[in-house]
Amino acid sequence: MSKKLNLVILKNELPDDHLLWINACNDYDDKVTYRIIDLTKNNWLDNIRKEPFDILLTKPGGINSQFKQLYDERVFILNNVLGYKLYPSANEVYIYENKRFLSFWLEANNIPHPNTFVFYHLNEAINFLETQTFPIVAKTSIGASGSGVEILRTKELAMKYLKKTFSGKGAFQRTGPDFTKGNLIKRSINYVLNPSKIKNKINVYKLRSESTQKCFVIFQQYIPHDFEWRVVRIGDSFFAHKKLIKNQKASGSLLKEYLNPPLDLFNFVKNITDRFNFYSQAIDIFEAENGYLINEMQCIFGQSDSYQMKVDGKIGRYIYNNNKWLFEEGDFNKNESYNLRIKYLIDLSNFK
Repeated sequence: MSKKLNLVILKNELPDDHLLWINACNDYDDKVTYRIIDLTKNNWLDNIRKEPFDILLTKPGGINSQFKQLYDERVFILNNVLGYKLYPSANEVYIYENKRFLSFWLEANNIPHPNTFVFYHLNEAINFLETQTFPIVAKTSIGASGSGVEILRTKELAMKYLKKTFSGKGAFQRTGPDFTKGNLIKRSINYVLNPSKIKNKINVYKLRSESTQKCFVIFQQYIPHDFEWRVVRIGDSFFAHKKLIKNQKASGSLLKEYLNPPLDLFNFVKNITDRFNFYSQAIDIFEAENGYLINEMQCIFGQSDSYQMKVDGKIGRYIYNNNKWLFEEGDFNKNESYNLRIKYLIDLSNFK
């Protein structure tokens, strides 16, 4: 019998945020063993070092900026100082739910993206707004599902946003339920039938409220669009679908369209992820007049449907083999694609 892959799950500030990793490991219990370490605890490093392991499984938080910074710092020590293997990788963790850092990273690596501007000085931001045409997009550095995104359609609204961020209550960010998503009755019944989910949501809302963004703003060029492409790469599996707009945003709308994706979209994503060894990525992409533009990059992402792509109405994935894209029909996104992540690590370990 071959040796089992020994994994360590690095949980974050939310008590149940790592359960999908556990589900995936349990489904492959004949091939992997695992233990769980809370990376936010004081004894995190001693606990990791207590027993040998092969790979650390990361699950960075995307709710609270203080805990996000803590997680990133400790991942830096584990990867850059101690040389441990992490999946998703350290660099994937750093750009996750840090739109400020992501904008610098994309610019430095000459990766096409909407023009993005980060201001820590109020006067500099005011001078910038005097030269702009509107609308422009304002974003908080952390905030999933469009919770910190505002479309500022006039200079007056942008100036109010600046005042609130630099000297008021901070940048707008939804901290409670999103009543625009619809299906309120279905969602309410789900919480009634699963009371533990109510407690988890309250924890999320509390952490969001403790992470108000002040003293800096992020402005982004507005790209007119009716949808974003969501392109997913896990290992050597590729998927894509359209995220449709609702209330002027594609993020968090949960509205999708499963049409045959163009293969040059996969070429675009493969080139970038190959370049940086990113093997757990969901990339949101605008189709602009001058080509594809990256809007977001996330190593961990939500999945409201049980699949990520349909081609000619069939659920499946694309793989790149012998210099061409091949479609494989099948259910590859079980357990919100965490099982596919574990299978990738098992296959990689067997290959080596």
